[in-house]
Amino acid sequence: MTIKDDLIDKVHEFSTDLWSDIPDARVLPTVDDLTFGNSGEHLDVTILYADIAGSTKMVDQLPDTRSAEYYKAFLHCASQLIRRNNGEIQAYDGDRVMAVYVGDDQANNAVKSAFEINGVVDEIINPKFQQVYGNGHRPLKFTIGIDSGTCLAIKVGVRLAGDIAWIGAAANIAAKLNSFDGLEHDFPIRTTSETYAKLSHDLLVNVQGELLWSGPYNNFDPRKHYRTNGILRLL
Repeated sequence: MTIKDDLIDKVHEFSTDLWSDIPDARVLPTVDDLTFGNSGEHLDVTILYADIAGSTKMVDQLPDTRSAEYYKAFLHCASQLIRRNNGEIQAYDGDRVMAVYVGDDQANNAVKSAFEINGVVDEIINPKFQQVYGNGHRPLKFTIGIDSGTCLAIKVGVRLAGDIAWIGAAANIAAKLNSFDGLEHDFPIRTTSETYAKLSHDLLVNVQGELLWSGPYNNFDPRKHYRTNGILRLL
């Protein structure tokens, strides 16, 4: 059988096989929990994408090793803070990381991660690179998109290279919320109204009682979103 024959057979299988019963789950599946066939699990999740802003210009203007240092610093710190707040990292894609949160506090945990990432970029990453490179430092900017909703988790790929893909509006919109160029300083963190409605009071207002968020905006009408530069400092 040629590779063409194999691919024809596989696409036919995906398009014609009946789906098995899709359970509602509360625990994130592993790759071993799912099959390559038409099966999956529905989960109520909050999805976060953290993305370096302007990375294309960065790699064009800086040595590749310098760009790699920024990538490594941002992705390491973001991943540590995601895990600290009970998020599960699902993928790295160049200059960004995708995480999934489940459970009753999923929205709060995702936004806490975002606020802490903002604090670390401001307090640790940029000051350290400024100290090391002086005028050669390119201030790191980032965006974070967050959305909540029901997604279908499926297994994709091939044997020994399988991964989990998340099918649902929350995954797509969380990624697209990173795309507002020019707002990285004022509003690097963006979340939909679905996530916003689940947030606790201390993530909506500061200690002076002032609203931390701007919005709602209608860029994804009818799915509204809010924007903020909220920061949580690490002790």
